[in-house]
Amino acid sequence: MISNKINLLFLLLLTSVFAQQKITVEAIYTGQFEAKGMVELQSMKNTNQYTVLNSDEASGSLQIDVFDFATLKKVNTLIETKNQSKLFEGIDSYIFSSDEKQLLIANNKNEIYRHSFSANYFLYNLETKELTKILEQVQEPTFSPDGKMIAYVKENNIYIFDVASKTNSLITSDGKKNEIINGITDWVYEEEFAFVRAFDWSKDSKKIGFIRFDESQVPEYSMSIFGKNLYPKIETFKYPKAGQKNSSVSLHLYTVDSKTTKKVDLSQYNDFYIPRIEWTNDANILSAKIVNRHQDNLDLLFVDGTTAATKVVLNEKDKSYIDFIDKDNLTFLNDNSFIWTSEQDGFNHIYWYDKTGKLINQVTKGNWEVTEYYGFDEKTSTIFYQSTENGSINRDVYRISLEGKNKTRLSLNLGTNGATFSPNFQYFINSLSTAAQPTIYTLNDSKTGKQIQVIENNEALASKLKASKLPQKEFFVLKTEKGNELNAWIMKPKDFNPNKKYPVFMIQYSGPGSQQVVNGWGSYNEYWFMMLTQHGYIVACVDGRGTGYKGADFKKVTYKQLGKYEVEDQIDAAKIIGNYPYVDKARIGIWGWSYGGFMSSNCILKGNDVFKMAIAVAPVTNWRFYDSVYTERYMQTPQENPSGYDDNSPINFVERLKGKYLLIHGSGDDNVHVQNSMQMMEALIQANKQFDSQIYPDKNHGIYGGYTRIQLFNKMTNFIQNNL
Repeated sequence: MISNKINLLFLLLLTSVFAQQKITVEAIYTGQFEAKGMVELQSMKNTNQYTVLNSDEASGSLQIDVFDFATLKKVNTLIETKNQSKLFEGIDSYIFSSDEKQLLIANNKNEIYRHSFSANYFLYNLETKELTKILEQVQEPTFSPDGKMIAYVKENNIYIFDVASKTNSLITSDGKKNEIINGITDWVYEEEFAFVRAFDWSKDSKKIGFIRFDESQVPEYSMSIFGKNLYPKIETFKYPKAGQKNSSVSLHLYTVDSKTTKKVDLSQYNDFYIPRIEWTNDANILSAKIVNRHQDNLDLLFVDGTTAATKVVLNEKDKSYIDFIDKDNLTFLNDNSFIWTSEQDGFNHIYWYDKTGKLINQVTKGNWEVTEYYGFDEKTSTIFYQSTENGSINRDVYRISLEGKNKTRLSLNLGTNGATFSPNFQYFINSLSTAAQPTIYTLNDSKTGKQIQVIENNEALASKLKASKLPQKEFFVLKTEKGNELNAWIMKPKDFNPNKKYPVFMIQYSGPGSQQVVNGWGSYNEYWFMMLTQHGYIVACVDGRGTGYKGADFKKVTYKQLGKYEVEDQIDAAKIIGNYPYVDKARIGIWGWSYGGFMSSNCILKGNDVFKMAIAVAPVTNWRFYDSVYTERYMQTPQENPSGYDDNSPINFVERLKGKYLLIHGSGDDNVHVQNSMQMMEALIQANKQFDSQIYPDKNHGIYGGYTRIQLFNKMTNFIQNNL
C-alpha cells in the first residue's frame, strides 16, 4: 500500500515536471523564446568595419557600435543615447552619408503602411560630435552623394535640406493627400512593388530623378477607426482593386543648380508601372524599369539627364508574368555594364550585360534558383550570391567569377545561410539556422568560407528549447495521387506512439512564389505549431504548386487560376497524410493567414469530405476585392478573366460547408480589407450555415498590439481543441 502511494506520488511529480516544460501562448507572444540577433547591422563602405545598434541592459541606453570585421572587436561607439538628451526617445534606425562622416538618426517613428513611416531625424557630425534635430515627421531622407544635401518628402512634396546653411528648399509644390504624391510611392506600389522612396540622387549630386503619382482617379476605400472616441474616425485612402483605375505615373528630372524640372516623355507607353528608378554610374544617365499592366513585358530604359531622351536598353517578355518583385535585381558596374537577374531560362539566374544592353554572359546556370545577390568585388571580378543549389528548402552562399567560372560554396553547413560582406569582400558574417537550430552568426573568410570566429550562437535559447522537449520537423517529399511531388514537413508529439491515431493540423500559405517548407528557424508562429504537438496534435505543412524556388514552371502553373491547383494539392496531400497508419483521417484541420486564409476557406468547402475544421485569418475571399498590381499579375483583370475569379472564390461555394469554420479579421486592415470577411459572413448566413468569427477592432493585417496576439492565438488554440 505504501509502495503504491510512493509510485502515485512519483507519477504526480513527473506529470508536474512535464507540465512545467510545456510552452504556452503567453510565453511565445511575450518574447520568452526570442532569438538574439544583430540589430541594424550595416557594413561600412570606407573602412573594413560594420555597425550594430546595441542596447545597455542596465541603463536602457541605445548605442551605435563599430566593430572590426577582421577581429570582431569593438572599435568605438559612435553615439549613445544616455549622453544625448535630445535622443531621449531612442534610436529607431540610422543612415550614413557616403563619406561616413555624417549620420542621420531616426526616432519617434510612426508607421504608415507596411514599409512606410514618418520619423524625426537628427543630423550627427561624427567629426565635431554635433547633434542637431533637422527634420520632423518626414519620409525617406537621403544624403546626396557629396553629403552636402538631404532630400526628403513631407506631405507628398519633395524638399532639399542644405547641410551647411541648414535651410530647406522645395522641389515640388503640388502634393496633396489622395491626389498627388511626389517622390513617395502610392499604397499599391508600396505593398506590391515593395519600395517607398521614389526618388534618387545622381552620382554627381546635381540631379534628382523622381516619380510623380496622380491618384486622383483611383477609387477610394474607407474604413472606420473606432478607438475610444464617441464617433469613429473615417480613414480614406486610394486603393485600386483588380480591374480598377491605377495612379497615372510620370517620371521627372530635377536639376539642383537651376532649380528646374523636366518631364520624361513616356507617351509610347499606356497604362503602365514604373517599379524602380536608379541612377547609373554615369552621372547623366538614369535607369527606369517600365512594365505594362499585365506585367508580362518589361523595358529597362536609360534616360539622358540633360535632354530627358529615352532609350530601351533591355526588353524582357514572359508568357505569364515577369517575377522581379522583391528583387532589386539591377547592379551597375564601374563601366556601366550591369548585372541583372531573370527567370528567362526557367530558373532565376544572374546575367551580365554591357552598357548598351548586349548580353555578355549568363553567369549562373542550373535547375536551381539564385535567391539573393550580395555584391560584386571589382578587384577580383567576383560575384557573391545566395542560392538553392543544395535543395529548394536550403540556402547557401557562393562566390563565382563574372565569367561564370571558379564557383565556390562559402557556407559550410546545410540550412538557411545568409551573408553580410565586409566592404573589401575579404570577410562575411554568415547567419545560419535550421529548423532545429536558432540562428548562429559567425565570421567567415570570403575566399574559402572558412569559419574564423563565432559571434552569437543563441546557446541559451537552444538550451531552453531543449528543456521544453519540443518536436523536430521531419522533411520529406509528398507525392500526390496525381503524381505531383511537393515539399513537406511533419511535426509529431515528442511522446509519439505509432500505434495511436492522431489528429492532424495542416498549416500553409501557398501564395505565388512563397515558401513555408524551409530548413530554417521560423517565426513566433512556429512555436505555436510546436505547442500544438504538446497537446497531442500532429502538425504538417505542404508547399503545393504555385509556391517558389522550384523553377518558373512549378510556380507559374497557377497563372489565371489562383486557388485551383493550390487547393487541389492541399486536399490531395491531406488524403495521403490521412492514410498514414498513425493518423485519424476523420480529424484533419487546416489553417492559414491572408493568402493562406483564402486557401483554408476553399479547402473546408471544396474538401468538405477531407477537412473537419478550418481557421481563416484575414483571408481574401474574392480576388475582385484585392489590389490591382498583385491580383492582375497572376489573374489579369476580372473583365478579361471572370471565370478565373469566380471559380475559385470561397464566397461562391459556402453551401458546401460541413465542418467547423472560424473566420478572423482586423477591422483596420488596409491590405486585405475586412470587406472580404464581411461578404463571406453574409454569404454563409444566407446559406444558413453556422460558423464562428472574431473581428479585431482597428487592427491591421498583422493583428497585433498589446495582448491581441495572445488573445488571438489562445482563441485559435481553443477552437482547435474543441473541434479537432
